[in-house]
Amino acid sequence: MSSEKETSLKNNLEHTLFSWSKQGGLDPINVERTEGVYLYDYDGKKYIDFSSQLMNMNIGHGHPEVAEAVYEQMKKVAYVTPSCATKARGDLGKKLAEITPPGLTKAFFTLCGATSIDNAIKLARLYTGRHKIIARYRAFHGASYGAMSAGGDPRKIPSDAQQAPNFVHIEDPYCYRCPWSQKPDSCKRECISHIERVIEFEGPGTIAAILMEGESGSSGCIKYPSDYWPRLREICDKHGILLIADEVMSGFGRCGEWFGVDNFKVSPDMMAMAKGLTAGYIPFGCLMVSDKISKYFDDKPLMIGLTYSAHAVGCAAALAVLGIYEKENLIENCRNMGAYVEKRVAELAKKHPSIGDFRNTGLLGCIELVKNRDTKEPMAPFNASPAEMSIMNQVAAKIKSLGMYTFVRWNYIFIAPPLTITEEQIDEGLAIISEAISIADAHIN
Repeated sequence: MSSEKETSLKNNLEHTLFSWSKQGGLDPINVERTEGVYLYDYDGKKYIDFSSQLMNMNIGHGHPEVAEAVYEQMKKVAYVTPSCATKARGDLGKKLAEITPPGLTKAFFTLCGATSIDNAIKLARLYTGRHKIIARYRAFHGASYGAMSAGGDPRKIPSDAQQAPNFVHIEDPYCYRCPWSQKPDSCKRECISHIERVIEFEGPGTIAAILMEGESGSSGCIKYPSDYWPRLREICDKHGILLIADEVMSGFGRCGEWFGVDNFKVSPDMMAMAKGLTAGYIPFGCLMVSDKISKYFDDKPLMIGLTYSAHAVGCAAALAVLGIYEKENLIENCRNMGAYVEKRVAELAKKHPSIGDFRNTGLLGCIELVKNRDTKEPMAPFNASPAEMSIMNQVAAKIKSLGMYTFVRWNYIFIAPPLTITEEQIDEGLAIISEAISIADAHIN
């Protein structure tokens, strides 16, 4: 056992806190190095990364061009206040205006997804003079108080008393578990009329914005009906409500297009982004804003700000990453590999009776495990207690022991590898998942 290995793990466990976890009994992967779609620990064990860490390492690990861009930028300008202009800032703003949906022309640079969401909420309220934000229950928008309150994810429940006010939550268009018990062949889109009723109940003149993930992510990759986003756009236009797309997870090629909403041909009024913007190499985010909103502040002060807004090194990293998406055709590869994953998981579903559903867009997908396909009883329920997670914890432990890092939550196993992945690597990863799912198969009733 190397001294570096011992010291690394000891210092982490004794002197740092780990998110969303009990601090006792932790057994983290002690990562020594990363490369491509793999992590390596100090014992040389290789783990295939099947969730791009937190769905952000879109270009894979260890790309030298990002390191070079960061180094070169640091030599020129590491940091100046957000009131200064830099070449990297201007170049990145221009590039983002070129690839985002029509009408989004100005960038407010942030530090992460949560700060992008927080500032979208502030801006919506400043622009409209209204105060309420409508968002989905099965959505996570970040862990700051504003973003956490906007989401419906149960991770906010322990600090529930301190939630920010004026967030109204709606049901999800969860077709596999339709809240209105509708069938695909007779669906009347109650998921849409439900939103219209909530707006009526709350008062359209009080609602500043509807906040929606471009494509559903960590709450189960819930697939929107094809007309869901267009209908949201119509509702917002009817009532003067702003439409905010949270593309933090679904953006930058992850869903087979530059952004999740591109699959629906919809232009939101604001777009929050982070994660894939720098592919996790540097903490960085952005809020893209429409012409009509930015022009409103031509003769009014824009009362939002961050110390590290438009950080030159973050801008340089983002520019390098955007170039890599294009040069290496990663969005096209995402579409191709996504189709391959769907084909292979369909084959797994014939083998494993615990696979109830697989939902995927590009390379943002998850397998939902059930105890009974007819009743759809989940292998672990939404917001499961520790006792209810016993089977899925075994599944997750098996995945890790076989050499995979991926996101396992409730009865979901996520498949969201780097966009660089190959068919051979997908087969490698799915073989691990298949072996782990055999544990769940033993609990079918």
